[in-house]
Amino acid sequence: MLCYNIMDDPVRDTRLPVTVLSGFLGAGKTTLLKRILQNRSGRKVAVIVNDMAEVNIDADLLRADAEIAQTTENLVEMSNGCICCTLREDLLSEVRRLAEGGRFDALVIESTGISEPLPVATTFEFRDEEGVSLSDVARLDTMVTVVDAANLLRDFSSHDFLADRGETAGEGDTRTLVHLLTDQIEFADVVVLNKVGAAGPERVDASRKIIRSLNADARILETDFADVALRDVIGTGLFDFERAHQHPMWAKELYGFADHTPETEEYGIVSHVYRARRPFMPEAILALLDGELPGVIRAKGHFWIATRPDWVAEFSLSGALSGVTPLGTWWASVPKARWPDDDSARHRIARHWIEPWGDRRQELVFIGAGIDWSRLKKRLDACLLPEGVDGASLPDPFPRWRRAEAPA
Repeated sequence: MLCYNIMDDPVRDTRLPVTVLSGFLGAGKTTLLKRILQNRSGRKVAVIVNDMAEVNIDADLLRADAEIAQTTENLVEMSNGCICCTLREDLLSEVRRLAEGGRFDALVIESTGISEPLPVATTFEFRDEEGVSLSDVARLDTMVTVVDAANLLRDFSSHDFLADRGETAGEGDTRTLVHLLTDQIEFADVVVLNKVGAAGPERVDASRKIIRSLNADARILETDFADVALRDVIGTGLFDFERAHQHPMWAKELYGFADHTPETEEYGIVSHVYRARRPFMPEAILALLDGELPGVIRAKGHFWIATRPDWVAEFSLSGALSGVTPLGTWWASVPKARWPDDDSARHRIARHWIEPWGDRRQELVFIGAGIDWSRLKKRLDACLLPEGVDGASLPDPFPRWRRAEAPA
C-alpha cells in the first residue's frame, strides 16, 4: 500500500486533512487529544469534540488543562447529539469554517465513545440540498481508534449491551459492547493500544491477537498514556474509504484479498475458510455455531440449511457474541425470467453455479489464534446433510425468517 505523510510531502492535497478519533470510554482518547493540542512540532491542530450528552465532559476536561485553556480557539464543542445524524449540519458548518479560515494544518474530530467510525466517515461524502459537502474543503486522512489494553480481553469476552454500561445513543439502542468494539477496530487505519504497562504482557498479547483478527492492515501503536508521535496519527495519508469499507479481514479471506498474511502471522493469527455445497442439517449447524469454538476470535460468512433451500443465511461472531440472520434468497430459487439482464451480474451467478446446487454454498471464514482447524473442519463436515438423504422434514430450531427481514 502506498501512502504519504503531509509533513514531508510539499506537493499535496490542499484540503484540510482530518483525523477521526474513536474508542470506547476510558480508553484514553482525551489524553491523546491533549497531546495533540500540546504538540511541539509547530503544527496548528483544531479539535472538534462530540458528546451525546448535554454536557460535553471531554471538552470540559480539555479546557480544564491550564496549557490547553490558552488555545481554546482550537477547540469546538458539539454536544447533545451525534455528529453523523442529529448534528450533521452543525458538523458541515464547523468543518467548513475551520477549513476556509486557513489557520489550521489539520483537524481532529473526536467522536463520542459509543459511536461507530463508519457513519462519521460517510458524513464526508454527504451533500446537502445545495450540493455542499465536507469533502469540498476537507479530506479524511486517518481513522484512529484508541483501545484499552488492560480491559480489551474482558470487554471482548462480555455479553454486555451498551445499556448495561450505562451508555446508549438513545432509546432503542440495542447494540452490544463487542459489536461496537469490533466496528471501531475494523474500520481503523491506526489502532493506539494504550495502557500496555498496566495490562501486562499476557493481556497485551491477547489484545494484539484480537486487533489483528479484526483488522490485518491497521498500524498498531503500543503505548502508555497515549504517548504517540503526532506524525503517526495526523497527516498519515492512510485513509482509503473504499478499501476500509469493503474489505475487513473476513471479506479478504472469503474473496481472496490475501496481502495481509505476513502481518497476521507475526501475531500468531491464522484464518481458515470452510467451503462446501451440500446443505447443513439445521440442528447440527446451530449447535455448532452456538457452541464453543476454541481459538476463534472473529467469524463471518454465509450458509444454507436443508429445510430452507431458498434462504441465504449469514453467520457473524465477534468475541463472545454470535448470531445468524437471513440475507435474502439464492439465485437458484429465483425464476430465470427475474434474473438481472446485465452481463456482469449473469457472469457472477455463473461463476458460483454448480449443479445440482446452483449457487447455493457454504462459505464461512474463521479467524483467531490456536484454532484446531482439522477438528473444526471435521465438525463442520459432520453437519452436512448426508448424500441421498431428503432433509426437508428435518427438525429446524432456527427462528422463523420473514421475507421482509431480508434486503430487497
